[in-house]
Amino acid sequence: MKTLTIVRHAKSSWKHAALSDRERPLNKRGERDAPEMGRRIKAHGIRPSLVISSPATRAWTTARVVADVIGYPREFLHREDGLYLASLDGLLDVIVAQDVRFNNLMLFGHNPGLTDLVNYFVPGLTSNLPTAGVVSVEVDSDDWSLYDRPDARLLVHDWPKKL
Repeated sequence: MKTLTIVRHAKSSWKHAALSDRERPLNKRGERDAPEMGRRIKAHGIRPSLVISSPATRAWTTARVVADVIGYPREFLHREDGLYLASLDGLLDVIVAQDVRFNNLMLFGHNPGLTDLVNYFVPGLTSNLPTAGVVSVEVDSDDWSLYDRPDARLLVHDWPKKL
């Protein structure tokens, strides 16, 4: 069995028009939501063996904040260009490339690809994974070859405004 945790970056700022999309930082709400979701991830007992993030500032910052809260060493965080604005196929390509020895993978990235990925494993779960939203699934597989949609069991579906 493998566990995949999918995390959308926290809310980002559009305040600085001169910044490229990749450089946009978190806004105040994102700075508040990222550590809160880290606390919830920890409370859910999610312990990733590998954390991979889009290199975009908003995703990378979210990944670093969550890693700090859950006690994942920052030096083991990995940036993956293939996660930046990735489609479902691009996300699957990144997942499939991971070493079989990692049993609990956490990805930080962007919509709409992450919503598509969530619904790939849990059809109809959501029409939109909100910013800082988290979905964790247990996948019935011994490796990360997930192109042929394996059976998946929903473990966590959480987001900042969830009551």
